[in-house]
Amino acid sequence: MKNLILIGMPGCGKSTVGAELSRKYALPFIDGDRVIENEMGMKLSQILDLHGQEGFRAIESRILCSISPRSAVIAPGGSCIYGPEAMYHFRRIGHVIYLQASYETIASRLGDLHARGITFQPGQSLRDLYEERIPLYRKYADLIIYTDGKTLFEVVRNIQSLLSKRGKR
Repeated sequence: MKNLILIGMPGCGKSTVGAELSRKYALPFIDGDRVIENEMGMKLSQILDLHGQEGFRAIESRILCSISPRSAVIAPGGSCIYGPEAMYHFRRIGHVIYLQASYETIASRLGDLHARGITFQPGQSLRDLYEERIPLYRKYADLIIYTDGKTLFEVVRNIQSLLSKRGKR
């Protein structure tokens, strides 16, 4: 099976869905944010504080491009779409699946945005960030899964069904 790469806003369920897909398909699960933190030896928020947004994005893209398993479920983090090199890399090595949740769902799930290491422009609101990222997620997605009002198992079944219909196992 090719890699399954889950993209979407922070709080859309990438890690939760990824862990379940990993279990269902008996594949390793790779959390891109944890890979970045492990390689850099610090939390995402610390990387942002130390290197700024542009520096963070360069580090993120470089590290994400180094992730090249044969068969795994990968959740690269919400800002991965700002690194075209990383996104083209993921499109080459697997199926990019966008977990789309509404702004209201995302806003209700997120706590301290800085602590989560979410990259913002000065003065940018969560709504602004959401609106900025949606076209980028869509641009890179092979599949789009709408998650609002669905249980974890419904989302996973939907992914499995769409993958099997496309013959992309």
